[in-house]
Order: sequence, then C-alpha cells, then structure tokens
Amino acid sequence: MRNLQQQQQESEVAVPESWDVGRNNCITAINVQGTTPLSFPNLHHHHDIDHPIIHEKPGWKKFLSFVGPGFLVSLAYLDPGNLETDLQAGANHGYELLWVVLIGLVFALIIQSLAANLGVSTGKHLSELCKAEYPKLIKYCLWLLAEIAVIAADIPEVIGTAFALNILFNIPVWVGVLCTGLSTLFLLGLQRYGVRKLEMLIAVLVFVMAGCFFGEMSYVKPPASGVIKGMFVPKLAGQGATADAIALLGALVMPHNLFLHSALVLSRKVPNSVRGVNDACRYFLIESGFALLVAFLINVAVVSVSGAVCSINNLSSDDHHRCNDLNLNSASFLLQNVLGKSSSTLYAIALLASGQSSTITGTYAGQFIMQGFLNLKMKKWVRNLMTRCIAITPSLIVSIIGGSQGAGRLIIIASMILSFELPFALIPLLKFSSTSTKMGPYKNSIIIIVVSWILGIGIIGINVYYLTTAFVDWLIHNNLPKVENVFIGIVVFPLMAIYVLAVIYLTFRKDTVVTYIEPEKNVDPAVQSRMESGLAKPDISFQVDVAPYRQDLADIPFPE
Repeated sequence: MRNLQQQQQESEVAVPESWDVGRNNCITAINVQGTTPLSFPNLHHHHDIDHPIIHEKPGWKKFLSFVGPGFLVSLAYLDPGNLETDLQAGANHGYELLWVVLIGLVFALIIQSLAANLGVSTGKHLSELCKAEYPKLIKYCLWLLAEIAVIAADIPEVIGTAFALNILFNIPVWVGVLCTGLSTLFLLGLQRYGVRKLEMLIAVLVFVMAGCFFGEMSYVKPPASGVIKGMFVPKLAGQGATADAIALLGALVMPHNLFLHSALVLSRKVPNSVRGVNDACRYFLIESGFALLVAFLINVAVVSVSGAVCSINNLSSDDHHRCNDLNLNSASFLLQNVLGKSSSTLYAIALLASGQSSTITGTYAGQFIMQGFLNLKMKKWVRNLMTRCIAITPSLIVSIIGGSQGAGRLIIIASMILSFELPFALIPLLKFSSTSTKMGPYKNSIIIIVVSWILGIGIIGINVYYLTTAFVDWLIHNNLPKVENVFIGIVVFPLMAIYVLAVIYLTFRKDTVVTYIEPEKNVDPAVQSRMESGLAKPDISFQVDVAPYRQDLADIPFPE
C-alpha cells in the first residue's frame, strides 16, 4: 500500500501557483500544443485519484470580474470637451442636434465593443496589431496621428481645469492653464494611496454635476416633443450647424479611446477557449452598453438644459449675452434655478473632477500607443508631463491672446481635430476585427461588418465634405489679398488630397500579416471539454502553460 501511494504522488502534475485566478491580472492561456496526455491506468476509477471539486462562479459574479475597462473609458465621454460642445449645440441650435448625440454614442458602443473584442480575441491591443501589419512608414505615420489625437483630447481637459480654477479662485485663465501641469501629476501621485477610492470620488463628483443638470432639466421642462424630434429626425439647419455636429462627433467618438479599450481588457483573465472568449466579449459589451447609456443620458440632459434655458422668451440681457457666446467658463448660470448662489462653486468642482479623470484615461492611452507602436515604455508621470506640456502650449497662447472666449473656441477646434483623426484608428479597427487573419473564428458577423462600415463611412464622408466646403467658403469670403489666397490654396489642397488618399489606402489595403494562432485540439475529449467550458482549475491529465505577465499592464489600477 505504501508503494502504491508513493507511485501516485510521483505521478501527480504540479500546478503552478500563478494558475490561481486571483493572483494576477494577465490572460491565462492553456498550451496544449505538443503536449502528451499523461497516462493513468486507473484514471476511470474515481476512488483511486481524488479530482479537485470545481465550482464555477455564478453569472453575475463572473460579470463583476470583468467590470472596469468600459466605465474607465466612458469617463472620456463626460470630459470638458463633451460638455463644451453639448452646451454650444444646445445654445445655438436647441434640440436639433440631439440626433448627433444618439448616433455618436450608438456608434461609440459598436466600435468600443469591437475594440474590446479585438483585445480579448487576439491578446494584443490595437497599436500592437498596427505595428505588426503596416509598413514602417505607415506605422510611424499612424503613431504620430495617434499622439496628435491624445494631445488634442488633452486640450479640453487643460482648458476645463483652468476654467474651474478661474471660477473657484478667480485666477486668470492662462495662470490656470499653467497650474494644470501640476494638478494631474498630483492626482496620479495619489493613486498609490488607494486608486479605487480616488476614482470613486471623481465619479461621484462627475455624477453630482450630472444630477445638477437632471435637476435643472426637471425645472425648465424642455418640451418632450422637441427633444424626441431632435433625437430621431436628422437636421442640419442654421449657421454653423455642420461644424457643431462634427465637433459633437469628435468629442463623442475619440480615436485614442479605441487604443485604450483594446488594451484595458487585457488586464482581465480570459480562459483560452471558445466559451471563455465569447463570455468575455459578451460581458464587456454589457458593461460598455450600461456605461455609455449613462453617458448618453448626461449628454442629452446638458444639451436639453442649454437649449431650454437659452430659448426662454423672458431671458435677461446678461443671460442672453452668455447664451450667444456660451462656454464652460460661463455655463454655471444654467444651474441657478436648482442650486442658487452655490451653482458656480459646485459646477466648478465637478468640472475640475471631469477634467482630471479624463486626463488619467488619456495618460493610459498615450502609454499604450507608445508601447504598441514603438515598444517604448514610460512611467505614468513622465508620459503625462510630456503630453501635458505639448497640450499646454496652444492653450496658453490662445488664453493669453483671446481670453476665456478664445480658449472655449480652442476646445471646439480640438474636438474637430479628433473627428478628422478618427479614420486613422477606426479603419484599422474595422478591418482587423472583420478578418480571420487577426480574429480567427471570432471575426465580426456580416451584420456587424455592414452596420459598422456604413456608420464609419458616413462619419468619414461628413468630415471630408465639411473639410472641403468650409475651406473653399473661407477662401471665397476672407479679406486676404489674392496672392495670399493662392499661396494658401497651393499648400492646403495637396494636404487635403493626401488626407483623402490616406483614408482610401487604409480602407482598400489587403491585410497580409496573420497574427491569429489556432489552438491545437487536444486528443483527450475530456481535456478539450474542460477547456471549452473555461474552467479555472486544470485537470491533472494535461500540462499547463501560463501566459507571461504583460508588464505594460502591471500598474493598471483594477480591483482583484
């Protein structure tokens, strides 16, 4: 009997400690390629070898283990850039541009879920796949455009934070711009003392502002018919409607969010099985849908409040003047009916929290973009300082020359830049997620391919149309001498042609690099069944190989 027990102990397979699903934040993979199932003569007798009892998590617990990336990404849909474009859209056009908010966030849900699926199915994020697929010149161009998108997204955060400091402490806007360089570094430094508590505080402050707008919405009572009509009847009437619509789209659908979401999902543990990947994709879709629904309701409330207050017949002369040139620095008067004299202070605190939380997501996105395209890694504070210094430069110049009005216009310009940048992240995402060379059996269905490409081409077409018509209209109606107009046309029209040709190249270029690796089926049906079930503990009848820990994801502050 003693010899039999010794033989059984020697035949047991040691399970690595890192298999424990509660230990790290990496994707755990089972390597069955080239392994031979161990032979146990008496394996079918349950009394010879004790099998571990495996209990799968209930569905809601499994879902909660995937919550995090979608909500962190959704903070970018409540940043100062969104608030600025929402306020101006409501003040200038009432409820007529709500359909842009609806389409933008539906499209955002589709592409954010595609980005999450890409990361889960391939084990790589979008910038890493771009590096593997495209030639060196194209790769560096895409990296540069992605960095410009991060900087353009950081400009509203800089100006929004400066406006908040101006309201709270009555300091000049340009001084507040300089202070933003230190404020975010301070916030990042606080993460070591409990990042989840810090993020919860930021979320509470942002939702306090959302509650204020919902409260004001219930007070001013915008007509339900006007809100519903503006949400479901597309219309671009009035001066500047097209520009405001493009700015809304740019603020809602930001290219750096696609790089960010495809990387954040890699911090979750996904079994290397069909069921494990499908479950993860479904959970990320549910999480993103809920987070973006909240963001949609808040954006609709901001547009509706701005449109309702600024369309009142008995509006005072001061408020009428503010509505004609509405920006983040003067928007607190919209909340006076609910908050009274404290409206400006509470609005400024929430605006400050909105800017700071969005900046953290931009810092992470910049890290992943640089790591994926160039294989360079930076500490968070170094990356943040570099991006912030570049973003501060135009913000500082404009705030000194144009004051708060000029800074507010710069937010709109930055949002339009993001809209023009979108194709250079969107097209690779749509192509990668629709091809078997990258996704294998997890590629998009025909319906998703058609819907996503129709929406993507529509947004790209609007951008190209506005780019050409707005520039031609400016050339015709400006007061510059004809020689200068000719010179500007010679410079700008080739750049516009290059933009269009680059979009066409990315759209019709055939993907050639195969990054998806088909896992080899195990000869043991029991082993294969356990893999497809996505069970957390390995059976003793096969060997286990644990995926290496992603060092670039080591400091993502997600809960266990």
